[in-house]
Amino acid sequence: MLFDQLPAEWGAQLHVPEEVLSAIDASLQQERSESVCYPPAGLELQALELVSPDAVKVVICGQDPYHGPGQAHGLAFSVAAGVAHPPSLKNIIKEASEDLSQPWPFERSFDGSGCLGCWAREGVLLLNDVLTVRAGEAGSHAQLRWQEFTGAVLDTVARQDQPVVVILWGKPAQAHARRFTNPKHLVLNSPHPSPLSAYRGFFGSRPFSQANEWLVRHGTDPVDWMGQ
Repeated sequence: MLFDQLPAEWGAQLHVPEEVLSAIDASLQQERSESVCYPPAGLELQALELVSPDAVKVVICGQDPYHGPGQAHGLAFSVAAGVAHPPSLKNIIKEASEDLSQPWPFERSFDGSGCLGCWAREGVLLLNDVLTVRAGEAGSHAQLRWQEFTGAVLDTVARQDQPVVVILWGKPAQAHARRFTNPKHLVLNSPHPSPLSAYRGFFGSRPFSQANEWLVRHGTDPVDWMGQ
C-alpha cells in the first residue's frame, strides 16, 4: 500500500481515517493501471521523507505536481537535476533572486539544477494540495481525496508549537490557511507562480525574505534559500 511508505515521524502524528488512505491508494492504483501518472510510483510522499514535523520552518504549498515527462519527483515546484525548468519554477527563481538580491546559485549545493531538495533539508516542506497527476492533465487527480491527506499533514504542522511560515500559492493551497491559528505561524497568500497568474501578485510578494524575517524575529535560524 502507498501509505506503508509514510515516514514514522509523520505516521505517528497524522490523523487520517484508514478508509481515506485506502480510497486514495485504490484510486491511484486504478489511475496508474490506465494512464501514465506523475510523480513515478514511490515518490508520492517524498516531501515527507526529507523533513520531519518538528523540523518544519516553512511550508510551501501549491496545487498539484508538474504533469510533463520527467518533471515531478515528489517535491512541490522542484525538478530533478538536469531537467529543464518548467515555467512556474522559472518564475519562482525570478522572484527569489529579486526578493533576496542574489543570483540563483548555479553552483555549489544546487548544482545548476531546479532541484529544491536543499530547501527541504533546510526545513521547508514542499507540499502540493494534491500529490499526483495524470500525464498532461493538470488537476486530473483533484477528486482522489488527496486533500484529506494533505490537510492532515498541514494540521500536523499546525499543531507544532514553533515558528512556522506557511506560503500558499494559488486558490487550492489557500484553502488550507484556516488550519493555522497559532500566533507563531505566519500565513502568506499569493497567486500561483504559473505564467497564467504570476503577474497578478506573485511577483513582488517577497515570500522568501518575509519568511526569514519572521523566523529570525521568533528566535529561529533563517532558511538558506540560495545555498550560499
